[in-house]
Amino acid sequence: MTPRPPCAAPRLAVAALAALAALAGCASLQQPAPPHDDPTPPAWTAAASSAPVGGDAAVRADWWERFGDPALAPLVAQALRANTDLDAARARLRQARAQREIAAAALSPTLGASGSAQASRSEGRDTAEQYRAGLDARWEIDLWGAAAAGVRAADAAAQAGALTLAHAQVAVAAEAALGLLQLRGTQAREAIARRNLETQLQTLQITQWRHEAGLVTQLDVEQARTAVEQTRAQLPALAAGAAQAMNALAVLTGRAPGALHAELAAGDPAAAPAAPPDLAPAIPAEVLRRRADVQAAERQWAAAAARVEQVDAQRLPSLSLGGSIGLSALTLGGLGSGAAVASLLAGVDLPVLDGGRLRAQVRQQEAARDEAAAAWRATVLAALLEVEDALVALRSTREQLAAQQAAVRSARSAATLAAQRYRSGLVDFQNVLQSQRTLLAAEDAVAGTATGLATAHVRLYKALGGGWDPQSDIEAHR
Repeated sequence: MTPRPPCAAPRLAVAALAALAALAGCASLQQPAPPHDDPTPPAWTAAASSAPVGGDAAVRADWWERFGDPALAPLVAQALRANTDLDAARARLRQARAQREIAAAALSPTLGASGSAQASRSEGRDTAEQYRAGLDARWEIDLWGAAAAGVRAADAAAQAGALTLAHAQVAVAAEAALGLLQLRGTQAREAIARRNLETQLQTLQITQWRHEAGLVTQLDVEQARTAVEQTRAQLPALAAGAAQAMNALAVLTGRAPGALHAELAAGDPAAAPAAPPDLAPAIPAEVLRRRADVQAAERQWAAAAARVEQVDAQRLPSLSLGGSIGLSALTLGGLGSGAAVASLLAGVDLPVLDGGRLRAQVRQQEAARDEAAAAWRATVLAALLEVEDALVALRSTREQLAAQQAAVRSARSAATLAAQRYRSGLVDFQNVLQSQRTLLAAEDAVAGTATGLATAHVRLYKALGGGWDPQSDIEAHR
C-alpha cells in the first residue's frame, strides 16, 4: 500500500469538517414563518362607502398625479429626493447592509500577513539577527449554524431597513400632498374672502348713497362698514396660514423657508383642491401585503427569531482551525531562501460553567422575538385602523360637502334677492347683511370641506400602501 503523505490526514479532516459546516449552515438558512395570531379581518367595515372605481390597481406609485395640480408631482419628487428624514433613513439602510456584510464575513476564513525582525546581543558576542515573514490563517467552523443565523438576522434587518425607507417615502409623499392641498384650500378661502369683500364694499357704497338720500339711517352705514372690516380682518390670517404652509413645504423638500413662495403662489388661487375618483380598496390581506411598514415589522420579527437560533447555537461546542506558514532567515536578503516554518492548530471550545449567562441570553432573545411579534401585530392593527378611519372620513366628508354645496346655492340666491329688494326698498339692511354673512360662511365651509375631501383621499392612498411599488422597490433595496 502506498503510504499516505503526512499532511493528507489533516487535509481530509479539514475537508470533512468543512463539509459538515456547510451542511449545518445550509440547514440553518431556512426562513422563519411569520408571526401567528393574524388579526386581519376578511373585509373592511366601511368598504361599502366607496364606489368600485379602479380597485387596488388605482393605488399606484404615482397617485399624486390624479389630483390635477401641476405643482404637486414636482413637489413630491423634490421631497423624495431631498427630505432630511429620508436621507437619515438611507444612511440607516447603508449601515444595516454593512452590518450584513460583517455578519457574512464570520462564515469565511481570515488570512493575515505578518513580519518581524529581531536583533539581540549579549556581552562579548556579536549581534544576532533574525527575520521572519509569513501568512496566518484562522477559520471558526460554523458547525451549528450560529454564524449563518447571524447572517440571516442581519439580512432580515437590512430588508426591514429597506422597507422602513419605503414606508418613510410613502409618508413624505403623503405629507407633501397634504401640505400642498391644505395650501390650496387656504388660498381658495382667501379668494372667497376677497370676493365677498368686494361685494360688501359695493353694498357699503350703496348704503352710503341711500343714507345721503335720506332713505336709511347712519346705523345701516355703520353695520355695512362693520361687515366690511370683519371680512377684511380675515385676510391677514389666511395669508399668514398660506405663507406658513409654503415654509413647511420648503423644509419638507430640503430647502430653506421661503424658497417656494414664488413657485407655489402662482396659478389660480380660487381653485379648490380637486379630489380624484373614489377608490375601492382591496381586501385587507392584500392591503397589508402592500404596506411597507407591515412587511418591515415582519422582517424585524424574522431577524429576532434568527438571533434566538444564533445565541442558542453558541451554547454548543465550537471548532476552530488555525495555521501559519512562513520563512525565517538570519538576514533580510536571505528570506527568499530561508527556512520554511509551518504550523497547524485545531481547537475545540466548550462552555462548561458560565453562571447561566448563555441560557439567559437565549431567554433574552426569545423575549425580544416575542416583543417583535407583538410589534408586528400592533403594526397590522394600526394599518387596519388607518384604512377604516380613512374610509369613514371619506364617506362623511363627501356627504358633508354635498350638503354644504346645496347650502351655498341657496345662500347665493338669498343674497342676490336680498340685495335686489334692498335697492327697491322692500327689505331693511339687516336682511342684506345677514344674507352676505351666510354666503361668506357657506362658501368658506365648502372650500374647507373640499380640502378635507382631497386630504381624506390622500390619507386613504397612504393607508392603502400607495406611493411605492412592492416588487420593484424591494428588489432595488436588496
